[in-house]
Amino acid sequence: QEQLVETGGGLVQAGDSLTLSCTGTGRSFPGKAMAWIRQAPGKEREVVAAISWMSWSSTSPYYTESVKGRFRISRDNGKNTVYLRMNSLKVGDTAFYYCESNRIYNKLLGGTGEYWGRGTQVTVSS
Repeated sequence: QEQLVETGGGLVQAGDSLTLSCTGTGRSFPGKAMAWIRQAPGKEREVVAAISWMSWSSTSPYYTESVKGRFRISRDNGKNTVYLRMNSLKVGDTAFYYCESNRIYNKLLGGTGEYWGRGTQVTVSS
Protein backbone atom coordinates (compact mmCIF):
# COMPACT_ATOMS: atom_id res chain seq x y z
CA GLN A 1 0.00 0.00 0.00
CA GLU A 2 1.32 3.40 -0.93
CA GLN A 3 1.53 6.09 1.70
CA LEU A 4 1.46 9.81 1.03
CA VAL A 5 2.77 12.43 3.41
CA GLU A 6 2.04 16.14 3.01
CA THR A 7 4.11 18.96 4.42
CA GLY A 8 4.33 22.70 4.01
CA GLY A 9 1.10 24.02 5.44
CA GLY A 10 0.92 26.82 7.93
CA LEU A 11 -0.52 30.16 8.91
CA VAL A 12 0.19 32.98 6.49
CA GLN A 13 -1.11 36.39 5.62
CA ALA A 14 -3.15 37.14 2.53
CA GLY A 15 -0.85 37.71 -0.41
CA ASP A 16 1.83 35.37 0.88
CA SER A 17 3.04 32.19 -0.76
CA LEU A 18 3.39 28.60 0.36
CA THR A 19 4.65 25.43 -1.23
CA LEU A 20 3.07 22.16 -0.24
CA SER A 21 4.88 18.89 -0.78
CA CYS A 22 3.49 15.39 -0.99
CA THR A 23 5.92 12.52 -0.87
CA GLY A 24 4.86 8.99 -1.63
CA THR A 25 6.24 5.58 -0.96
CA GLY A 26 6.25 2.70 -3.35
CA ARG A 27 7.82 2.02 -6.69
CA SER A 28 4.71 2.88 -8.68
CA PHE A 29 4.76 6.60 -7.98
CA PRO A 30 6.01 7.66 -11.44
CA GLY A 31 3.00 5.99 -13.03
CA LYS A 32 0.43 7.58 -10.72
CA ALA A 33 -1.63 10.64 -11.40
CA MET A 34 -1.64 13.01 -8.46
CA ALA A 35 -4.00 15.65 -7.19
CA TRP A 36 -4.26 18.18 -4.43
CA ILE A 37 -7.60 18.24 -2.69
CA ARG A 38 -8.85 20.73 -0.16
CA GLN A 39 -11.72 20.77 2.24
CA ALA A 40 -12.89 23.52 4.54
CA PRO A 41 -15.57 23.40 7.22
CA GLY A 42 -18.99 23.68 5.68
CA LYS A 43 -17.69 23.35 2.15
CA GLU A 44 -17.51 20.54 -0.37
CA ARG A 45 -14.20 18.89 -1.00
CA GLU A 46 -12.56 20.34 -4.05
CA VAL A 47 -9.95 19.12 -6.48
CA VAL A 48 -7.60 22.07 -6.50
CA ALA A 49 -5.04 20.81 -8.98
CA ALA A 50 -4.06 17.59 -10.65
CA ILE A 51 -1.19 16.29 -12.71
CA SER A 52 -0.83 13.12 -14.70
CA TRP A 53 2.12 10.74 -14.86
CA MET A 54 3.45 13.03 -17.54
CA SER A 55 3.58 16.54 -16.20
CA TRP A 56 2.26 18.26 -19.30
CA SER A 57 -0.40 17.07 -21.68
CA SER A 58 -3.64 18.28 -23.21
CA THR A 59 -5.45 17.52 -19.96
CA SER A 60 -2.67 18.01 -17.46
CA PRO A 61 -2.23 19.97 -15.32
CA TYR A 62 -5.71 20.76 -14.12
CA TYR A 63 -6.63 23.68 -11.88
CA THR A 64 -9.91 24.66 -10.37
CA GLU A 65 -10.99 28.06 -11.63
CA SER A 66 -10.43 29.91 -8.38
CA VAL A 67 -6.71 29.13 -8.28
CA LYS A 68 -5.78 29.51 -11.93
CA GLY A 69 -2.85 31.84 -12.34
CA ARG A 70 -1.98 31.59 -8.66
CA PHE A 71 -1.24 27.93 -7.98
CA ARG A 72 1.10 25.61 -9.81
CA ILE A 73 1.33 21.85 -9.47
CA SER A 74 4.49 20.01 -10.39
CA ARG A 75 6.14 16.70 -9.69
CA ASP A 76 9.58 15.25 -9.28
CA ASN A 77 9.38 11.53 -9.85
CA GLY A 78 12.97 11.07 -8.79
CA LYS A 79 11.95 12.28 -5.34
CA ASN A 80 8.51 10.65 -5.39
CA THR A 81 7.10 14.08 -4.70
CA VAL A 82 4.37 16.32 -6.03
CA TYR A 83 4.32 20.01 -5.17
CA LEU A 84 1.71 22.71 -5.01
CA ARG A 85 3.12 26.20 -5.24
CA MET A 86 0.54 28.65 -3.96
CA ASN A 87 1.03 32.32 -4.68
CA SER A 88 -1.11 35.31 -3.79
CA LEU A 89 -2.96 33.35 -1.16
CA LYS A 90 -6.43 34.52 -0.23
CA VAL A 91 -8.49 34.01 2.87
CA GLY A 92 -10.75 31.80 0.78
CA ASP A 93 -7.87 29.40 0.25
CA THR A 94 -7.99 28.45 3.91
CA ALA A 95 -8.61 24.72 4.05
CA PHE A 96 -7.19 21.36 4.90
CA TYR A 97 -5.12 20.23 1.95
CA TYR A 98 -4.24 16.66 1.14
CA CYS A 99 -2.94 14.79 -1.85
CA GLU A 100 -4.43 11.81 -3.62
CA SER A 101 -3.13 9.36 -6.18
CA ASN A 102 -4.82 7.20 -8.75
CA ARG A 103 -3.66 5.08 -11.63
CA ILE A 104 -6.38 6.64 -13.78
CA TYR A 105 -6.11 10.38 -14.22
CA ASN A 106 -9.72 10.98 -15.16
CA LYS A 107 -10.95 9.26 -12.04
CA LEU A 108 -8.68 11.43 -9.98
CA LEU A 109 -10.11 14.51 -11.65
CA GLY A 110 -13.52 13.27 -10.62
CA GLY A 111 -12.44 13.14 -7.00
CA THR A 112 -11.74 9.43 -6.74
CA GLY A 113 -8.38 8.57 -5.29
CA GLU A 114 -6.84 5.24 -4.49
CA TYR A 115 -4.48 6.56 -1.84
CA TRP A 116 -4.30 9.77 0.13
CA GLY A 117 -2.34 11.37 2.87
CA ARG A 118 -3.46 12.78 6.17
CA GLY A 119 -3.10 16.33 4.91
CA THR A 120 -1.77 19.66 6.02
CA GLN A 121 -3.62 22.75 7.17
CA VAL A 122 -3.34 26.02 5.29
CA THR A 123 -4.73 29.06 7.04
CA VAL A 124 -4.68 32.47 5.41
CA SER A 125 -5.39 35.50 7.55
CA SER A 126 -6.44 38.95 6.40
